[in-house]
Amino acid sequence: MFKNLSLWFFLSLLVSVGVLIPIITVSISFFENTSNYYEILKETFLVEYILNSTTLLVFVLILTFFLGTISAYLVSFYEFPLSNFFKWALILSFAVPPYIYAYSLTAFFENYGTLFTILKNIFGEGNYNKNIPKFDGMIGAILSLSFSLFAYVYILSRASFLYQSQNLIDLGRSLGFSKFKSLFKLILPAARPAIVAGMSLVAMETLAEFGAVDFFSVNTLTTGIYNSWIAFDDLVFANRISFFLLVFIFGVFILENLSRRKAKYHFNNKGGFKRKEKINLTGKNAFIAFIFCFILFFLSFLFPVSQMLYWTIKFPENILNLPVITLFLNTIYLLVLSSFVLILFSLISNYGNRVSKNKMLNILSTLSISGYAIPGVILAIAFITFVAWFDNNFVKVFTNFSIKKIFIGSILGLVIVYFVRFYSLAFNGIKSGYEKINYSVDETAYLLGYSKRKTFLNIHVPFLRNSLLFVLILISLEIIRELPITLILRPFNFETFATTAYISASEDLLEAAAAPSLFLILIAAIFIMLTSKYILRENE
Repeated sequence: MFKNLSLWFFLSLLVSVGVLIPIITVSISFFENTSNYYEILKETFLVEYILNSTTLLVFVLILTFFLGTISAYLVSFYEFPLSNFFKWALILSFAVPPYIYAYSLTAFFENYGTLFTILKNIFGEGNYNKNIPKFDGMIGAILSLSFSLFAYVYILSRASFLYQSQNLIDLGRSLGFSKFKSLFKLILPAARPAIVAGMSLVAMETLAEFGAVDFFSVNTLTTGIYNSWIAFDDLVFANRISFFLLVFIFGVFILENLSRRKAKYHFNNKGGFKRKEKINLTGKNAFIAFIFCFILFFLSFLFPVSQMLYWTIKFPENILNLPVITLFLNTIYLLVLSSFVLILFSLISNYGNRVSKNKMLNILSTLSISGYAIPGVILAIAFITFVAWFDNNFVKVFTNFSIKKIFIGSILGLVIVYFVRFYSLAFNGIKSGYEKINYSVDETAYLLGYSKRKTFLNIHVPFLRNSLLFVLILISLEIIRELPITLILRPFNFETFATTAYISASEDLLEAAAAPSLFLILIAAIFIMLTSKYILRENE
């Protein structure tokens, strides 16, 4: 029996160990000696890093909660002008990474920026800069992250609202609750697990964000990790700050679990599930619902797209000088290679769990999907640290060869870290498809003389076609948007739309960052539209 399980067991073990390496590396490095810079930083900027990260997290969570839940509630429970349009249009905010939103926000409100030009063309010459608000620093970072990430809360909240039974609404009516009271007493509490799940994703993305906070010069734990490695070439110190960030992330999970420890979320469905009936809004209420969703759609998607398009049209030389084909091919190359590795190993792990039904294998698989909770900058730094340690203590001891060039600053290194970072998305996406395949299908195949390999290739894989497509699109979207991993581990002179936009913006050339940003948004929007039928699937 062990012989039959050994292949799947050790493959899953390999994946799990690979994912755990960053956490182990970070934890060990915390206790290693570092430079005097750490002692100086500990007394000065470290507290600032922690306070800024906390402030950013709290305000982003508050804003995304209100934006995500209100918009999801409106499109799920009511019919109003363009409500069917908004239910999918609001997820387009995913196409705009926070760092690109930050560029748009600055370009529009800066001195002599886009808003200044608009006012000048309408009202003539004037000193408008003194009256134009400046959204920079912490405020700019909060707004950029909130409008880019609220869709996490929106999607999961909407899914929960959509499948709430009409019985729940009828219960509120029978108790004499107003729509407002039913929302807070019944609907929101029932949707709490979904809302919390969405906010947990927002929290992880906020703590992991690098591009936007770096652009606004907000010193967080993430920027501290990056700068420690780039500016001071101190991997140990970078890992030490990473340890603090990991504590932050684990703290978020612990608080969330404690908060719902005694809560129960279930419905009494003895009366049967009744499909929810949407209420048709008219007059003032319809106008308010429409305005709210339109403003949110405009601010989260149309605004940054319009700003990037404006700069691109105003400075056409930037798009003419942009190596579009090269950047596109580089992006596609990373997508194809990373997707192949992720889908292959995810299929193997899922099939291994299915045929073995081994508890140890299930535990290892659960551990292996934790990589998505670790910020990309930590994974990149920890990967470099581990490769350097393994090279110095093992490879060079027995050979004169160094593996650093193979894994650091190479496509291979990028693919490995992408694998750890996004394995959870691939594994869970394929797992959801596998859950729809009854075990009787496998038993029937075995009775017909099919081997396990033939059952996997001829029956499972064709059945999982839609799940594999969904995973492919989801992974592609994440890789297109990913910045810190690509920045740190990319080969020399290997650029993507994301890194090109970041480099231009970091040099204060926002107009030059517009063209690659626009291409990035366009590609991401296409993937989102392809994915929307899965995200917004409903039984209506």
